[in-house]
Amino acid sequence: MYESARDPLAWLILAPGAGAGHDSAFIVAFANALASRGLHVVTFNFPYLERGRRVPDGNQTLERCWDGVLRAVRERAGAASPLFAGGKSMGGRILSQVAARQDLPVIPKGLVFLGYPLHPPGRPNERRTAHWPRVCLPALFIQGSRDAFGGPEELRAALTGFGGDARVMIVDGGDHSFKVPRSVGRPQDAVHADIQDAMVEWIRDTG
Repeated sequence: MYESARDPLAWLILAPGAGAGHDSAFIVAFANALASRGLHVVTFNFPYLERGRRVPDGNQTLERCWDGVLRAVRERAGAASPLFAGGKSMGGRILSQVAARQDLPVIPKGLVFLGYPLHPPGRPNERRTAHWPRVCLPALFIQGSRDAFGGPEELRAALTGFGGDARVMIVDGGDHSFKVPRSVGRPQDAVHADIQDAMVEWIRDTG
C-alpha cells in the first residue's frame, strides 16, 4: 500500500496489466506519484502472477480476485472514505466486467482505465466492449494516441454505448503504456505527471 502523507483525498485500487505485476516499474511509479498527490493507493497481483505464471487466469478467476480486493479495501478504508478503482490494460478490462455485474460487492465512486484494451492489436473487430452498456459508474479513460489496442477514434466511438458518464484524456504520441517518441518533445516523466495530475483532478471532482 502507498499512503499519502496527509489525510487522503480518496482511496484508489490500481490493478496491473496482463504482462507485469504490481511491482512493475509502471505501477510502482504511478502508485508513488499518486500517493504524493494525496491518495491512498492499493495495488495487487492476480492469482496467476502470484503463482509465477505468465498466462492469465480465466475471466471468472480474475473477476473473483477483483471482488475480494474491493471487499478488503473497503473494510480497511472504512465506509466513509471515497473509494475508486482502476487498472492498467487487462486490469482495467476485468474491472469493467466486474462493474457491469448486478452483484457488484462494493460500488466504487468511479473507475479509471489506463490504456483500455478495446481489442487485440491488429484485430479491431474483436471488441471487448459488449458489457459496457451495463457499466453505469463515472469513468476516466486515459488512452495513448498510438495505442495498438485501440486509438482515440475507436475509443470515442465505443463510448457511445458506455452506461456511465465517461471522460477521456488522450496522451499525444503515447502508446499502450503512454510511452512517447522523442518527436513529441516532452520528457516521459512530464507525460506521466500530466496523467497523474488528471487522475487526481478527476477523482477530486467525482468524489
